[in-house]
Amino acid sequence: MEQNVTEQKKRIFSGVQPSGNITLGNYLGAIKNWVSLQDDYECIFAMMDLHTITVRQTPAELRKRTLELLALYIACGIDPEKCTLFIQSHNSAHAELAWVLNCYTYMGELQRMTQFKDKSARHADNINAGLFTYPVLMASDILLYQTDLVPVGKDQMQHIEICRDIAQRFNALYGDVFKIPEGLLVKSGAKIMSLQEPTKKMSKSDPNPKSFISMMDDFNVISKKIKSAVTDSEGIIEYRPDDENKAGINNLLSIMAVVTGSTPEDVAKNFSGEGYGTFKSAVADAVVDTIRPIREEYDRLIKDKAYLQQIYKNGAESSHRLAQRTLKKVYKKVGFIVD
Repeated sequence: MEQNVTEQKKRIFSGVQPSGNITLGNYLGAIKNWVSLQDDYECIFAMMDLHTITVRQTPAELRKRTLELLALYIACGIDPEKCTLFIQSHNSAHAELAWVLNCYTYMGELQRMTQFKDKSARHADNINAGLFTYPVLMASDILLYQTDLVPVGKDQMQHIEICRDIAQRFNALYGDVFKIPEGLLVKSGAKIMSLQEPTKKMSKSDPNPKSFISMMDDFNVISKKIKSAVTDSEGIIEYRPDDENKAGINNLLSIMAVVTGSTPEDVAKNFSGEGYGTFKSAVADAVVDTIRPIREEYDRLIKDKAYLQQIYKNGAESSHRLAQRTLKKVYKKVGFIVD
């Protein structure tokens, strides 16, 4: 009976790129939410290293960060006994399906992708084909596993939409090959903003290190970054999400809400009448208190290379078994000889 219940669980797929130090935004907007999903869903989480090389990487650093990301996943509460954890490049089916799906994706669709426009502007000296077809690889990541739900922030919904379009186009030609995934939009902390430009998303690739909090930052550095966060001259702690002038305070209220399990509105009420300095100090303390136990567990895990290796090897085997079912079906449908 228990096995049937497990089989009926909806499947979730997601992942983070090991392209830099994981930020507080990555944790609050993604990984923290995965922890809350792993008991109710069949979860597959990857270290998305294939995606990183649209921008030039230092090979040794990429290998190091990939292992660190796995340790951080587990330190944040992702349980390898409950979830499949693997390194994307360890399953060649991702790249294989991406090639097939490239042939069912239109240039106009890819040209409209916001991320391509943004990354092209930031990396004008390296606008490569991989950057352009990035959403197709992302669609492959999701569709390989017959994924039901993909946890995303609002800024990623465009990728879910093109993934669904590709899947529906393929299914219209060949039958019900792919499950059509849906985006699972998290309600709180879905988009943590830059501390220095609070109208922009917090990003590990931001050239200004004061704009983001790395999960690997020294605790004193974290406090200083939050205390120097851009706010406004109004001096009133109120949550007004539609008021761009309050973007800095709104962001700090959102961060405080997620790390304390509250809502931005309730946090604002609790600090009503307080000055920005007092509020920022409280946010800094709450963030450090949240990160401290994660860092302690991470420091323990990263020393145990044999354990981490066993986790990603087991994950590769599990992900390969699942992915091959879909890939063989796709190959057969398009006319390839499948043994």
